[in-house]
Amino acid sequence: MSVAFVGADDLSFKLAASFLRSGARVRCFVPEADRPASAALEQVDLDGLLRCGSPVEAAQDAALVIVLSDADVADDLFFGADGIAKGLCTGSIVLIQSTLLPSQLEKLGQKLADEKKDVFLLDGYIFSGLSDELKQQIVVVASGRQDVTERARQFFHGLDKTVYFAEGEFCTSSKIRVVNDLLEGIHFFASIEAMYLGVRAGIHPSIIYDIISNAAGSSRIFVELVPKLMSEDPLLIYFLNSAKKNASHVMDMAKSVTFPLPLLGVAYQQLIHGCSAVIRGASSSPLKVWEAAFGVNIVDAASQQIYDASKLADQLVMESKAAKRIGFIGLGAMGFGMASHLLKSGFDVVAYDVYKPTMARFADLGGSTKSSPEEVAKDVEILIIMVANEFQADSVLYGNAGAVPVLSAGTSVILSSTVSPGFMIRLNRRLEAECREIKLVDAPVSGGVKRAADGTLTIMASGTDEALHCTGSVLSVLSEKLYIIKGGCGAASSVKMVNQLLAGVHIASAAEAMAFAARLNLRTRRVFEILQHARGYSWMFGNRVPHMLDNDYTPYSAVDIFVKDLGIVSCESSNSSIPVHVSSIAHQLFISGSSAGWGSI
Repeated sequence: MSVAFVGADDLSFKLAASFLRSGARVRCFVPEADRPASAALEQVDLDGLLRCGSPVEAAQDAALVIVLSDADVADDLFFGADGIAKGLCTGSIVLIQSTLLPSQLEKLGQKLADEKKDVFLLDGYIFSGLSDELKQQIVVVASGRQDVTERARQFFHGLDKTVYFAEGEFCTSSKIRVVNDLLEGIHFFASIEAMYLGVRAGIHPSIIYDIISNAAGSSRIFVELVPKLMSEDPLLIYFLNSAKKNASHVMDMAKSVTFPLPLLGVAYQQLIHGCSAVIRGASSSPLKVWEAAFGVNIVDAASQQIYDASKLADQLVMESKAAKRIGFIGLGAMGFGMASHLLKSGFDVVAYDVYKPTMARFADLGGSTKSSPEEVAKDVEILIIMVANEFQADSVLYGNAGAVPVLSAGTSVILSSTVSPGFMIRLNRRLEAECREIKLVDAPVSGGVKRAADGTLTIMASGTDEALHCTGSVLSVLSEKLYIIKGGCGAASSVKMVNQLLAGVHIASAAEAMAFAARLNLRTRRVFEILQHARGYSWMFGNRVPHMLDNDYTPYSAVDIFVKDLGIVSCESSNSSIPVHVSSIAHQLFISGSSAGWGSI
């Protein structure tokens, strides 16, 4: 079998190598614009590849022609003086991955059919599988006439490291690619905002990366982008330009179907801004633009002395003091699981919540309950606060029948609610002013209700060494992953703030992407199935989209939670003079949902 490649990137070279290993004859034409990508030839085994001087030479007598093309050169590539069409033989299949809009693709297909009635065009989306299931496999999604896709399937059958998905009507594959590119563009700049905000808050960028990569705020773009950002990898420019170009195509597609994309719209503008350094010729790196915009040099920050937050936690647990009597205020979905797990782990737990049925449930498990925060706080070694927001935290500590006045000297307070770093700093000062050696630990959690009940949460903790040693035994029981963040109270909440920025944006971008997929008349379940393996995937996309597809309104985290959490991001970023355009739009979308009556869902 003879296979031709017209256009080049790293992935197409790998696919060409796979065809060569299968015994196929492979020819390749690399247009001038793609020549920089040909450096990838040095890293791929392409013995036997015939390099051609024109598209027509590459396509000559090929049974399968795979074309990678930008919209502005596609017509010339196919129908120019040395165009592909002149070399195609009877029965050839052309698989094109292009930035053409559907209407342009259809026009190209019709023109090809008019000139070559016995040649068949498929629309393609080719990417590298990034899921555990399809790791390092080449995924080919093709759409068009069913009989043609079935014939194409035979060409790909038996190739090493290749997966083939046959899709629906012509242009379906390009539309799926557009949905992925939408997610990539939003995730790209959300990652930039998150990292700069976290570094401005005083957290080492490697600490942020290590924690967030394994948390709910993670995405494949974040995992790939941030190391390039911290090391000023030259590939960062290519990565940025690619994201900008793809986002431009998505915006064109949205315009053609009259569909608003608020998150991508603002992300696209920021991608353009990042590219402006190269365009102006003032610098070869977008980091100069972002340094000016955010007031942070992230490369310098990354070069500062690093520590292992996980190893600090292991050491803390080994040296921590034993504790027995625990007070717990806030038996909501997360708090109830945490308190009940402490109970099962042998701690003596006394609890309070404003909702009496929840207290009755806790008592049924063998826990003690009291009628106010004040009563809970008497004679406990550690007091854990797990309420919804800063107002509630302040109320249970300092309000009517509050806990602080009755705390014994030397008591440790763990605040696990998601609050702003500024609130934690102010609260620590207030407790220090009590002059009773009351110790505060900043310990926000991540992981959801089930992991709270199982004691497998991710917990970021910060505070004085003494406060951490007094609470380490409790924190370790509640967590599967415990990280100690240097910097005192407020540092752990800064890491949680970064996570919530990303998690909130990823939920909103998942909704934007799937709504756009529906507007493009795609089968949304199929889109989800395919994008699980693609670069646009995020933890929140995988967690929330099935809910959307099932029309399931059972809350994983209520809309109002992200009204609050992205509100923290907005406030702290304002205080730090860090612009967060993408997360601000996401915040407004959550506010809009809440004002429409969806706040508790």
